[in-house]
Order: sequence, then structure tokens, then C-alpha cells
Amino acid sequence: MREVVIAGVGLHKFGRFPFKSLQDLGYEAVMMALKDCDQCSWQQVWKDIQIAFCGTMHGGTATGHRTLYRIGMPGIPIINVETACASGATGLMLAFQGIATGMYDVALAFGVEQMPRGFMRMTSFSQWQMLNGLGLNPLLFGLRATRHMAEYGTTHEQLAKVSVKNHKHGVLNPYAMYRKELTMEEILNSPMVCYPLRLLELCAPNDGASAVVLCSKEVSRRYTSKPVTVAAVCTGVPQYGTIRSAAGTGSAGGSVRINNPEVAAALAKQAYETSGIGPEDLDLVELQDTDSGSEIIFYEQLGLCNLGEGGRLVDEGKTEIGGDIPVNVSGGLLSKGEPTGASALAQVVEVTWQLRGEAGPRQVQDAKVGLCQVEGAGGNAGVTILKK
Repeated sequence: MREVVIAGVGLHKFGRFPFKSLQDLGYEAVMMALKDCDQCSWQQVWKDIQIAFCGTMHGGTATGHRTLYRIGMPGIPIINVETACASGATGLMLAFQGIATGMYDVALAFGVEQMPRGFMRMTSFSQWQMLNGLGLNPLLFGLRATRHMAEYGTTHEQLAKVSVKNHKHGVLNPYAMYRKELTMEEILNSPMVCYPLRLLELCAPNDGASAVVLCSKEVSRRYTSKPVTVAAVCTGVPQYGTIRSAAGTGSAGGSVRINNPEVAAALAKQAYETSGIGPEDLDLVELQDTDSGSEIIFYEQLGLCNLGEGGRLVDEGKTEIGGDIPVNVSGGLLSKGEPTGASALAQVVEVTWQLRGEAGPRQVQDAKVGLCQVEGAGGNAGVTILKK
């Protein structure tokens, strides 16, 4: 297997852009990634790309083709990928595999989305879930958080502190939708959506795009003076008998007799073993904070702390910029919002900037290793580890 590196990254600001098309968003992110390859012209990079993967959930037929047409149809395979919130991570994994196995030298992975307003309507839910009112993401997030509170004593204040932290970080990120600090009082007094989660403890669906140019280490000098190595990229879905998997599987996947590892924990273990990097080696983490409860739960599943200690990690400030293990220094989904096809690769873009030392006021000092984690409908999930 060959080493794979990131040569260029691009990101379109997350938010609502009623006067831009889906193709506009994707075009800007891809062009930014091409131009980020600083050792040759973007035209040369585009000419050398041998395959492209586009992650999207709501984009429709041939989203990748329609987006790249703006640059020029290159005659290469363009493959559209849908694995809900993990769509971008799946595209990254496929690009990585193509390069690592020697089939390709240069590949493009990008994600793009314009989300419908309101609660996401998804076909991942079973009919019985829809008929019983269980076909809403916030409801399942709330059930997951409620169980964690019952089992480990996680408090409303700890949930609110996650949102306080991520909005504080989001102020420093020009690509975030919400760039305003929030107080504990504002969060705890915001309307209850699905107990125990309040309005300001949930992320908002929105629009955005992200892109990554990958190449083999052997050819990387042609494209970049600042390569970031993809140490591991792992994707998968939960096993039967897991209880905290995401929308569309959570209520159907439980068992009173079987207790399998949660998908984030299983993929993190796989990524740690593949890369030879452990949680103690991480300098920062970007994870799936669709809600405040999920962030605390994923601390534990990724091995940042023991089971039941996620709330304490927040209380002690260890996941803030300047803490022992900064989490969601980009502001996370709580500040950025979530365009599902673009969100996973946006994590990769952020960690790449951090490892290059290009993150400006939110820079984690001496960052050398970072982890990205995503999980969404159908239990689709991914864990990626990047290193300098």
C-alpha cells in the first residue's frame, strides 16, 4: 500500500445562499482546492486528476458531473456517493483506496449540499418509525442523550457547556454560519426541542461545499510543499445490538442480549490500529456534534476519556482551544451548521489547515496529528486520522 497525502483543500462558507446554485458552491470549493496546490498551476492539477468522488445527500442525479462541468469535463470517472452525513468521508475513503492500491496517482473528493429548511425528511427511517413519530433526527438525538444522562449522570449544564464552547470557537472561524458567543443562560433558556436538547444545543441544516485533492506521496512534490498524510480512513455502519447508532437505525438496532461496540468506537479502534496512532497522540479532534449530547458521547467512543467521563471533560475545559485535547476548534456543526454532503470533508479541511499551521486565531499550537469523525443516517460513519 502506498502512502497517500493531501495536496490541496477548499471550502465554501457554510450558511444559507439563496442566490447561489448547488453548482456555484461546489465549483468554488473545488477551485480553491486546486489552487491550494502551490507547486504548479491549478490547470495542471485539474489535468492530472484521474478520478473524482462527489458526496451529496440532496443534490440529485449527477451532482458531481453538474458541478465539475463548470471547470471542464475531464473525461474521467465521476462517482456520486450518498451515505448521509458520511458521504464526504466515503468519497475520501474511495479516493484514498484508489491511490493507496496504485490504481491512481491523483484524485479529487468533494462534497456539496443545499439542505431543505426544517427537519430533514429522510427515507432511512422504517415505516413503523415514521408512523409512530420517531422519524425525526432530534428525537433520536434526545433519546440518546437521555440514556447517557440516566446511565452516567450527565447534566443539562454539561450539555449547555458544549454549545458555549463550540460557539466560542465558531467566532474565530470565518467559514462558520454562526459567529456569536452564547452564554449558559441563553442556551438553557432556549426552547426545548426534544428533551433534553434545547434549540441552541442542536445544529442547523444549511448550504456549503468542501473539497480535497489527494495524491500519492511519490508524486506529491509536483503539487504541494506542505503535504499532510492520510494515516487512516475507515468507514462502516453499526452492528446489530448497538444502541446509540444514528437516525434510521437507533431504535431498530438495539438488543437486550447482545452488546456490540458502537460504530464510532469500532471505527476509531480500526483507525488507531491502522495508523499506529492512539487517542493519547491526538492534538485535536473534529467530531459530529449534531447536538451537544452527541459530542459528549463521542468523546467516550473515540477513547478521549472513559465511559461516563465525557461530561467531566467539558467541565474541566479540556476540549477547549488551549486544553489537553481541543475538540471542534472550527466551531463544529453547532456553529457551522450542517450541509450533509460537505460536512465530513470540511472536518478534513479544518484539520489540514491546523496541521499546516494555517488556522489563524483558532490555531492549535504545534498540532501534528488530528482525527475527524462523522456519523449519520443509517448509521453511516467514518473516522479519519491525518498527520504531518
